[in-house]
Amino acid sequence: MTVVNAQSIDEALHALAELPEPRLVAGGTDMMVEVNFGRHKPGDVVSLRQVRELRSWHRNDDGSIFIGSGLPYKVMEEGELAMMFPALAQAARTVGSPQIRAAGTLGGNLGTCSPAGDGLPVLAALDAEVHLRSLSGERRVPFSQFMTGVKKNVARSDELITGVTIPMTVGFQGYAKVGVRNAMVIAIASACFVHDESSNSVRLALGAVAPTIVRCTEAETYLDGVLAKATPITSHELDRFKELAASAARPITDHRSTADYRRHAVTILAKRFAERAFNVV
Repeated sequence: MTVVNAQSIDEALHALAELPEPRLVAGGTDMMVEVNFGRHKPGDVVSLRQVRELRSWHRNDDGSIFIGSGLPYKVMEEGELAMMFPALAQAARTVGSPQIRAAGTLGGNLGTCSPAGDGLPVLAALDAEVHLRSLSGERRVPFSQFMTGVKKNVARSDELITGVTIPMTVGFQGYAKVGVRNAMVIAIASACFVHDESSNSVRLALGAVAPTIVRCTEAETYLDGVLAKATPITSHELDRFKELAASAARPITDHRSTADYRRHAVTILAKRFAERAFNVV
């Protein structure tokens, strides 16, 4: 077993190219669960914990925000990032325990690509782009094209997820998930809602109710039309919005929940977010 404690992105990329089947590890919070349950046998490891370039964020020239893939969730919970992206902060606070949030990263969520990953619906609703780098160059992939299935994505074996770029929006943002208890729980269903005041449009993304993160495009288009009328939202319109949101889900029944309950949870989350965003009584 070879362990490379990379100090830079270039060092990590060279290790990816040279080792036969390397495993990238930042916080290790996903990998160690798999190891402890005997689902994964650790082989060669490339540790990213000491790569400073991945553990920071900055504002781009166009006003968008770049968040490094190694930035711990604890940094997103409060401060300037939390003020700019409240939904991301809310998602970060739901990730495991304080110890997990101190180690776990957004890049880990992207690398694992579980439909229940807390950060992923937020990236979908905020129209984030994922940065991928290899020795041959860098590319940016819209999140809507990044995740291809349960724990599957478009990243090549020689590519490293270096971070995400998120455009700024002004308006309400919210993230919530449903689980079997109030903390340290894997989502049975999750949702992120964004109201972009500049275009007076909404975005709704769902997690844990399909093989990938789902954008509720029909529900979004419907509510955009309601907002365009510039009249108070009615209870009938809210009901229609939540029904369209639920129709976008493709849930399964498993050991944690039933498909029917997951679909019902989506209707509740969608309705509550719309009520909060637009002060519907």
